[in-house]
Amino acid sequence: MQARRVSELSALQNEILESVAKGVPFATVADTLCRRAEALAPGACCTIASIDSAGLIHPVAGPSLPQTYGEAIEGLPIGPKVGSCGTAAYLGTPVEVTDIATDPLWEGFTELVLPLGLKACWSSPIKSAEGRVVGTFAFYYRETRGPSDLERQLVDTCVHLCSIAIERDEDSRRLKHLAYHDQLTGLSNRYAFNERVADSMASPQQSFGLLMLDIDNMKLVNDSMGHSVGDAMIREVGNRLASAGKEITVYRLGGDEFAVICARCSDSEKLAALARRLLDEMGQPFECDGNFIMLQITIGGVLSKMDGTSADVLLQNADLALYHAKQSARGDYIHFEPGLRTSIQCRTEQIALLDKALDEGRVFAHFQPVICIRRAKIIGVEALARIRTDEGDIISAGAFSLGLSDSKNAFRLTSRMLDQIASNMRAWMDEGLELRHVALNLSTVDFQRGNLDERLRAAFEAYAVPLHYLQIEVTENVLMNQEVASQVARLREQGMQVALDDFGTGFASLSHLKDFPLDYIKIDKSFIDNLLSDIACGAIVEALISVAQKMQIGIVAEGIESAEQATRLLEIGCPLGQGYHYFRPVDGETIATLLRSFDDAAEQQANVKNGQRKRA
Repeated sequence: MQARRVSELSALQNEILESVAKGVPFATVADTLCRRAEALAPGACCTIASIDSAGLIHPVAGPSLPQTYGEAIEGLPIGPKVGSCGTAAYLGTPVEVTDIATDPLWEGFTELVLPLGLKACWSSPIKSAEGRVVGTFAFYYRETRGPSDLERQLVDTCVHLCSIAIERDEDSRRLKHLAYHDQLTGLSNRYAFNERVADSMASPQQSFGLLMLDIDNMKLVNDSMGHSVGDAMIREVGNRLASAGKEITVYRLGGDEFAVICARCSDSEKLAALARRLLDEMGQPFECDGNFIMLQITIGGVLSKMDGTSADVLLQNADLALYHAKQSARGDYIHFEPGLRTSIQCRTEQIALLDKALDEGRVFAHFQPVICIRRAKIIGVEALARIRTDEGDIISAGAFSLGLSDSKNAFRLTSRMLDQIASNMRAWMDEGLELRHVALNLSTVDFQRGNLDERLRAAFEAYAVPLHYLQIEVTENVLMNQEVASQVARLREQGMQVALDDFGTGFASLSHLKDFPLDYIKIDKSFIDNLLSDIACGAIVEALISVAQKMQIGIVAEGIESAEQATRLLEIGCPLGQGYHYFRPVDGETIATLLRSFDDAAEQQANVKNGQRKRA
């Protein structure tokens, strides 16, 4: 008899361990274990329950009991007098109740079991390897009695098997959670996102909205404040997105990129309203380690039925919408439209065009003179990039401006232009030609790559040209970045001049002029175009000239195209200008010829005056 019992227990153990090893779900393993235990202990009803970290009971298996019993004890908290199972879990020791009807542990719970004909219950706690109670294993009897020796041996085996199965189940759930969740934010991750999109697209009757977004200026935060602050900012953005509504699911895809799925959304207006709500969630500054940071995100959106018939196409179009938003509407939302593909294709072509031209040495500088309006004399030049095509045509920077959105191209172009500028400046100096400065436009990329001052200094030292001849031009949007402004100030301290380009078209206001390290302001062409026809534009230009003069900042009018504009600018006190009325951009040799002609004219005028003095 004993040998048979050992064999039966061994068979039970092997069967359950094999199921656990194969990854069979714990609920299935528990049901099998209960049925095998009941077969080995006739007259007993077996139940298995799990205990969660909050101390709540969750029935897992009880094949001989009605479903209503499990429903009645679901979520019941354990305690010192909560039947046999609740008490055993609370105390961490087995509890034997031989008569449920009279035992005080069952007071208040007898109505759950007595109507089922259950009169006694023996429950044992199931513990994890570290001793934490994770469940209970119980035998119910239909007569008032306790367990037999054989049943005790059986329960010991079953409790041990349950402990192994529960621990394996917890490990499996933990690994699944790790596989599907981002560790920094706790949000679902890219793996979960891809699976959700694929499943949703497989059910075309259920449309959904998808928003792709990322955090603006993330690199700047990491570089200036450290990655710990950057991580805190990512967590904060994730928390704000997740709290925006129960109808959405938020995913962190990696880095500073997130995705939001809005189920049952088939309306572009509804999706746009959600995007605006998410943008508004970032309105309040975020405080971290004493730093107050303004959170800003940019969003691109698609609808499953309208903007993509497959998961791959839908995701690609969402990425295109986000990319376009980053390029043209940073801090805002753009919904995908087919025309964006043409825009992206154009950018790709221009990137390739500029990259190839740089490789083949077909990028060079043209120079547009800056004129003293009163004397019609060249006092400086602005360097502008040009490309010579394979066919020999020359194209201006506007024709390949999208190519500069590639940071590598932008960095290489600046290096090429620096060499051209310094080389031409050396040639003009060697001829003794008088020129106050040569200007170069710098982008955000130039400041982000680092060592900008070393690059500028090395380029000019290679041709023995003093740095005070270099004027760097930056737009308002670039200079609004505090880190860039600090770098500009350091460059200015090294002798370089600084000009604020296209003033009036960005985010800066007059109040910012006192904070920016400037030598010149360049009034944007759009104001000069309307100088004579628009009273408001005329007033703005006149005010800018007055403010600049009082602040002792030089001022240049861009885009002068007529004698009438030049005359009006001179009347209101603008000293300098550039535009097609004077000269189009030309090569370095033509600039030398122009400078010689001015010198010759000045010499002839001086000779005439000297001759007049002699005759007098």
